Amino acid sequence: MTTIYDVLRRPIITEKSNFQNTKLNQVVFEVAKDATKAMVKDAVELMFDVNVNRVNITNVPAKRTKRMQSGRVKVRRSGYKKAIVTLAAGEAVDIFEGVQ
Repeated sequence: MTTIYDVLRRPIITEKSNFQNTKLNQVVFEVAKDATKAMVKDAVELMFDVNVNRVNITNVPAKRTKRMQSGRVKVRRSGYKKAIVTLAAGEAVDIFEGVQ
């Protein structure tokens, strides 16, 4: 069993997640494989002191890539679980805020 501090692994910062943060008031995290929506909600509310309206979870599949030198060796990047957390109006997480 994971503790509440092991649920959130890292924030995912991409162009899409930046758009979601600014326009839709959502933040994106990579979470533990066995995390549930309730566990993610409790972890975000406890760690960042915000109110969470909704949590959506998706499993991101593994991907295969080739080595650039030989082009023969296949490398497999492991999949992970991603949580999109919708915050209450006026709430923000400091990790996703830009220069102030």
